[in-house]
Amino acid sequence: MTWDPDRYLHFGGQRVRPALDLMSRIPLSAPGHIVDLGCGAGNVTRLLSEYWPRSSITGVDNSPEMLTRAFAEGLDVTWVEADINTWQPEIAPDLIFSNAALHWCDSHQTLLPDLIGQLGPQGVLAVQMPRNHSAPSHVCMIEAAKDGPWYEKLELVLRPGPVATPEKYYQILSTCSWKVDIWEAEYLQILDGENPVVEWTSTTALQPLLEALEDEDERAGFLQAYSDRIAEAYPVMANGKTLFPFRRIFIIAQT
Repeated sequence: MTWDPDRYLHFGGQRVRPALDLMSRIPLSAPGHIVDLGCGAGNVTRLLSEYWPRSSITGVDNSPEMLTRAFAEGLDVTWVEADINTWQPEIAPDLIFSNAALHWCDSHQTLLPDLIGQLGPQGVLAVQMPRNHSAPSHVCMIEAAKDGPWYEKLELVLRPGPVATPEKYYQILSTCSWKVDIWEAEYLQILDGENPVVEWTSTTALQPLLEALEDEDERAGFLQAYSDRIAEAYPVMANGKTLFPFRRIFIIAQT
C-alpha cells in the first residue's frame, strides 16, 4: 500500500491525540531504548523523543514514503524500513510503542506474544489501534464494495474485522505478561470540509481498496458509491461541521 504522508497528516491533530493518551499511561519514567513500531511519518516519534529525551529510539515502518518524511523531521532516531510483522530488534527494547499500526497486521494471537518476548526485563508493550470497523465509516466500504462490478477485485483486500475485542486481547496477553491494562475510548472528531469522513478514510482504510482498482472508471464508481453512503451516515451540521465518532482500543502489557 502506497502512503501519502501529506494527506495522512492533514488530520494530524486528531491522529496524535490517542498517541498522547497512550503515552500518559505508560508506567516507565526513563526507558533506555524505545521502538516506535509502525512509526509512519515520524510525527508521533517526535512526541516520544520529547517525552523521554534521554531515550534512544528506533522507528520502524514498511513505507519508504512515510520514512522519507520521518527522516526529514531531523530527529536523533534510527529509522528502519521493515515489515513490522517480522522485524526483530538487535537489542531488547524497554518499550515497544505502536500507535495505529498493528491493525494492519494479521495473527494478533501470535504477533502480540512475540512482541512481548522481544522486550527486556520489566519492559512494556503499548499499543493503540482503531476499533471502528463496525461503524458506518467502515461498514459502508463493504457495502459499496459488494454493490458493483468491482467486488471480485476488492473481495481479497476487504478486512471487515481486523481488531478483536478487549476480552480477546486480555486472553492473549495475560498468559505472557505480568500485568495487562486494556481500555477503549471513543473520540468525537469534529471535521471540516465536504464529506470529510471520506477524506479521512481515503488516507487509511480505504486506500487498499482504491489501489486494487486500476481501472479509473471502476475506481471512480466505487468511490462515488462509498461517498454517497458516507454523506448520508455523517451529515454536515448547520454550522458546517461533521461529527465523526471514532472508537479506539488501548493496550499496555508489562513483562
